[in-house]
Amino acid sequence: MTTGIKEAAHVVDAATVMGLLPARPRLLALGEPTHGEDVLLELRNDLFRQLVEQEGYRTIAVESDCMMGLVVDDYVTSGTGALDEVMERGFSHGFGASAANRELVRWMRAYNDGRPAAERLRFAGFDGPLEITHAASPRQALTTLHAYLTAWIDADLLPCAAETLDRLLGADDRWTNPAAMMDPSQSVGQTPEAKQLRLLADDLVALLDTQAPHLIAASLRDDWDRARGYGRAATGLLRYHFWMADTSPSRMARLLGVRDSMMAANLLALAERRPTLVYAHNAHLQRDKSTMRMWEGPVEWWSAGAIVSAHLGEGYAFLATALGTIRHHGVETPPPDTVEGLLYALPEDSYVVDARRLAAILGDVTPAPRESPWFGYAPLDPAHLASNDGIVFVKDAPAGQPWWPVA
Repeated sequence: MTTGIKEAAHVVDAATVMGLLPARPRLLALGEPTHGEDVLLELRNDLFRQLVEQEGYRTIAVESDCMMGLVVDDYVTSGTGALDEVMERGFSHGFGASAANRELVRWMRAYNDGRPAAERLRFAGFDGPLEITHAASPRQALTTLHAYLTAWIDADLLPCAAETLDRLLGADDRWTNPAAMMDPSQSVGQTPEAKQLRLLADDLVALLDTQAPHLIAASLRDDWDRARGYGRAATGLLRYHFWMADTSPSRMARLLGVRDSMMAANLLALAERRPTLVYAHNAHLQRDKSTMRMWEGPVEWWSAGAIVSAHLGEGYAFLATALGTIRHHGVETPPPDTVEGLLYALPEDSYVVDARRLAAILGDVTPAPRESPWFGYAPLDPAHLASNDGIVFVKDAPAGQPWWPVA
């Protein structure tokens, strides 16, 4: 068996990855089993560079706030802003502190320098404006969408004035109250004002579609696309806040599902425009249902990858990444009867494996699930092996300067 696995393992490069796939997918996703390890991001950077240069991918999307990501896109496409400020303001979840993320942004800017607009590489965040502890106010998304429509269509077509939105929104700290995550009664998501905002947001988004011929002709196509992104953020945030106020047993499953639905909608919109490379946690990109144990017990939901795959079929491809050790977090050498243990026995530091071929080599042998002593690392689920297009394996994550905030 070891010989068969060794023969299925290859160097991680663009040619090998594309050789696993029947055709170039519109969305090619690379997952990670944990956040905060630059060795994984450096591998991503190298592979994504090759895929851009050799396979014509023109957008790189990462698991970060979709609205904040516009700051990074402006920088890499036109040089707007300074790199330090872009890393601080353009990433959520603390990801702007990563040296590897900084190098990705620097390289994208250098790649675009001197290229015509149609050939430039674009950056996108595809996560909602959400954190584990709270969700953003819908103010920025709603008011920016309203301002775009106000600039290009007759005022009598708008469902409300800007002052109405401001009155209904109220103070932003009502929306971002962290107590609402643990206590639904603290959420404003089901107040009369929030319900009215959901209706207005729906009408504003509908205007983008009904007025699309005029808007695309009168304004820039990129401006219309950005307005659509603000519309997705507004409706998604209002939906998320609504379910934060829910008291049913399905509350957390709904919240996680809404978040990944927002991610999927953003990815599908990116795929409409240009071939896109995607990077996020495995749990957001896998084709199978995702699961998590929370304070209320186990929760499961359909990931963004599962939703996108259902829409695009072979237009979506997913490579899961697995890690052998993260010793600085207590994740030691994997047991030999796990998927990670079988891959760890090979001599290379990193490689990619055809996941379906690996499943065939294993045959009736079902690897044991690996247990993680650290909450921040999610091992591969052996039951999901064959639903991946490939597995990128990295043997060891060395300790480095910590940049991701972990408890």
